[in-house]
Amino acid sequence: MNIKSILSIAFFAFCSVAAMGQAKKPTLMVVPSDAWCKEHHFEQTFDNQGTIEQIPDYKAAVSTDKNLNAVISKIATLMADRGFPLKDLAQNIKSIGNLSAEDRVIRSKSTGASINESPLDRLRRTAKADILLEIDWTVNTLGPKHSITYNLRAIDAYSNKQVAGAEGTGFGSFSTEIPKLLEEAVQDHMDAFVASLQAHFDDLLANGREVVLDMRTFDGVGIDFESEYGGSELNEIIDNWLSQNCVNHRFSKSDATESMILYEQVRIPLYKSNGMAQDTYGFARELAKYLTSTYNIPVKTINRGLGRTLVIIGEK
Repeated sequence: MNIKSILSIAFFAFCSVAAMGQAKKPTLMVVPSDAWCKEHHFEQTFDNQGTIEQIPDYKAAVSTDKNLNAVISKIATLMADRGFPLKDLAQNIKSIGNLSAEDRVIRSKSTGASINESPLDRLRRTAKADILLEIDWTVNTLGPKHSITYNLRAIDAYSNKQVAGAEGTGFGSFSTEIPKLLEEAVQDHMDAFVASLQAHFDDLLANGREVVLDMRTFDGVGIDFESEYGGSELNEIIDNWLSQNCVNHRFSKSDATESMILYEQVRIPLYKSNGMAQDTYGFARELAKYLTSTYNIPVKTINRGLGRTLVIIGEK
């Protein structure tokens, strides 16, 4: 092997290592915790298919509480210093306002029904953040000194599982500025927190993103999950497709009857073959296209947030 070939191999090896070192990091967004919003009366009422729920009112929080905005900015700076991109909560709320105006005029073609989506799901869908950083804090005063007790949790926006956490109380300080007190409190824990985030994202790259497919059938259409096509029941056909298309063939069939199947821990690729980000709805649409093109089965897909899609067999 001549020197030119050796140099070429070394160059491509160097490029490969550099590319691995520049792998995409998860996108993050800081939000106040539910407990903080409740304590500070930043909540709104949401009708979730007939059930009235109290959910955080992020819009009121960021437009009213200056300390919250200062805390979000401080965490954004600390994370940016460690190479993690953050999306801004206030800017995404502005985008949601524009989308909500459009959503109000969208209606079903057959029944005229309107879109049913919680404000939190809309925020997650609009922000496209992989991980939400939930922050809660309390200011302590002892004589002339002040400190912060904080709780920072990283929640996977798709699976709603906590993937990293940090909590503690800072040393007393004569400063009364909340961002400074927070920085003093978290500085000893941030590197471990970031390492946990990166470990989680490395797992996503290797094993896929964890999502849920909730499969149902329309009543009275003559198709269920025990219907046979080419000698195989429909549920077997779907199992085989998932096995071929999930990362490392990983999924869990948590419950199943002739009229419903619940697939949990479905590991979908982070990116499509063209490099675009993959989400649950897009993955479910690929399954729907396969069933329609191969077996002429109509399929309706309904987005239920970043990490869950309802797939209904038998009609559109």
